[in-house]
Amino acid sequence: MAVYTDIDDTTLAEMLSAYDIGPALAFKGIAEGVENSNFLLETPAGRYILTVFEKRVKAQDLPFFMSMMGHLADKGFPAPLPVAARDGDALRTIKGKPAVIATFLQGMSPRRPSVDQCRAMGAGLARFHAALADFRMRRRNGLSLESWPRLFESHEAEADKLVPGLADQILGDLAVLKKRWPKTLPAGAIHADLFPDNAFFLGDELSGVIDFYFACTDYLAYDLAVCLNAWAFERRGEYNLTKGKAMIAGYESVRLLEPREREALPILCRGAAMRFFLTRLVDWVSTPTDALVRPHHPMDFAERLGFHRQAKGVEDYGG
Repeated sequence: MAVYTDIDDTTLAEMLSAYDIGPALAFKGIAEGVENSNFLLETPAGRYILTVFEKRVKAQDLPFFMSMMGHLADKGFPAPLPVAARDGDALRTIKGKPAVIATFLQGMSPRRPSVDQCRAMGAGLARFHAALADFRMRRRNGLSLESWPRLFESHEAEADKLVPGLADQILGDLAVLKKRWPKTLPAGAIHADLFPDNAFFLGDELSGVIDFYFACTDYLAYDLAVCLNAWAFERRGEYNLTKGKAMIAGYESVRLLEPREREALPILCRGAAMRFFLTRLVDWVSTPTDALVRPHHPMDFAERLGFHRQAKGVEDYGG
């Protein structure tokens, strides 16, 4: 989360006049993150998050995201609920950009997830998938296998600036991923970006999941692979087998992985690492040095790719 769009008191009051939640009592920008502008809003009716959509989010995708969040909230999953204005529409426009007000979720994002939090996140991810089993809207994953060569083709030199020879390693990874990527696995609506800063906890209990703006239709096990990359690696780049085992066990306490999903998990983990390496590489190169928020360094995921190259099977991830 970040603040790229400034909203003055008059503009905010005009927007809130379309709702039945009252006037703003407090309003503050949220500095973390890199994608959209987010604000903490308090009114007589409670606390909310106002999101102004920037950069990557396309207006035509917003109904999918809003419907997914509403579906999850209706099923009792701890997701923010978009707040409808009096005309029944949750999507608004502010400063010429699409925006939404959503309910506030209690909890804190873990800076260094514990083993118990990894287990809870695994179980929460499986509940997330179960809650969306009857969600009928679909959205193609625009950051999957077919997009990766296009993302990399103009950034090979930048990869070698990070580490000499890295470009050849990435090209090798892309060839392996193309050859070994599974053709059919259980699929449905997934989060696709469930990093620790997109999850809230009260102690070791999952209390909320946020930031659905990369959500799409893809393999369910790919969502687990994203989480293993995001939660089970330590800051120095080593894979924490205990955390990985806890996350997979947590997931399977709700939904058992099929044998073909377990077999595919290593290549899905490698693909998830590739997705985040490439988008971070693009952001690293294209973001101005004087930008409000500095993007994440791509080498974190280059190092994880090194682990995935050596993995032999699901047991290397704790499965």
